[in-house]
Amino acid sequence: MTPSGFRWARPIALVTALAVLASCGLPHVGPNKRQIYQGSVEKQGDAFVVSVNDRVTRAIAVVPALGFSDSFKNAAPIGSDTIRPGDLLGLTIWENVDDGLLAAETTNATLLETVQVDGDGFIFVPYAGRIRAAGNSPEAIRRIITTRLEDQTPDPQVEVRREAGDGSTVSLIGAVGGQGVYAIERPTRTLSSMLARAGGVTIEPEIAQITVIRGHERSRIWFQDLYDHPELDIALRGGDRILVEEDTRSFTALGATGAQARVPFQSQNLSALEAIAQVGGLVSSTSDATGVFVFRNEPAEVAAEVLGRNDLVGAQRMIYLLDLTEPNGMFMARDFVVRDGDTIYVTEAPLAQWNKAVAAVFGSLVSPAASIDQLAN
Repeated sequence: MTPSGFRWARPIALVTALAVLASCGLPHVGPNKRQIYQGSVEKQGDAFVVSVNDRVTRAIAVVPALGFSDSFKNAAPIGSDTIRPGDLLGLTIWENVDDGLLAAETTNATLLETVQVDGDGFIFVPYAGRIRAAGNSPEAIRRIITTRLEDQTPDPQVEVRREAGDGSTVSLIGAVGGQGVYAIERPTRTLSSMLARAGGVTIEPEIAQITVIRGHERSRIWFQDLYDHPELDIALRGGDRILVEEDTRSFTALGATGAQARVPFQSQNLSALEAIAQVGGLVSSTSDATGVFVFRNEPAEVAAEVLGRNDLVGAQRMIYLLDLTEPNGMFMARDFVVRDGDTIYVTEAPLAQWNKAVAAVFGSLVSPAASIDQLAN
């Protein structure tokens, strides 16, 4: 071989060695596009790889809605004057005689100490006996007491006052200003007013969720929706438990991104573009903008809509491909809805692997951008 031939053979051999090293001999942040496609159904794998377009973004735009059930929404507010077991009542009785049944010698008015409605819903009034209070209003109790005393003292005048008590209470826990047990009173008969009484929420409203537990029923709502939709401001019932907590949804970011981590949602609806931005975006030196993948277990009905099939049974492994270099790629990423448990993976650019190979072979002696002529000399 001529000296000229040796001169050209050397760089060719170097390039070949670097290519082999880049393809199989260097560490990766994860699989490349070719390796991901090898796991597709078309390659006898068990995952469907789908390129994202407008039809796909519409088919997958299914976000589980939060809201109260009809039994919660249809419950009427508790009557502010309805007496319940545990409530406290103040009683004052006036008699028209100097020497009355209840009054002292120097007065014709009797101020009874505060009376608590017992667990069976009754109170006891001297000379009137045991009276059913639960379910009645203060006015109804006044009439009952008056009727029972009329036969024993002339023209008794009775006043019944409902005072603060624990007849109907709710418990508030979680991210509120003051956790505790609160009585349902006239100003706090609805969810929003009770939250205000407890000091409001102490986390970002955008990610705050409110769960109400009533007996064996449980419903959850976004805090923001509570104020955007007044019809969701439900009436409270005694024994309700109210929990305020942060949104627990998250996604996992892997590959050539600004950060690799499990990332909580920062809004009710999160797009792929926003998710990538949350982890620092793509890295210019390593990320492949044509290889942004979203891994997800998709319900059969959604997968069938995406794939245009009707023979799917059970959840399907779906891999969605976003190519941000396409003319409308950024719009696709903006419209693609990320869901709880998704894994967003960005492949490494081929040039990044080439640079690793150059660095592995030549170390710091040769710049990764060195030309073939420089390597050959």
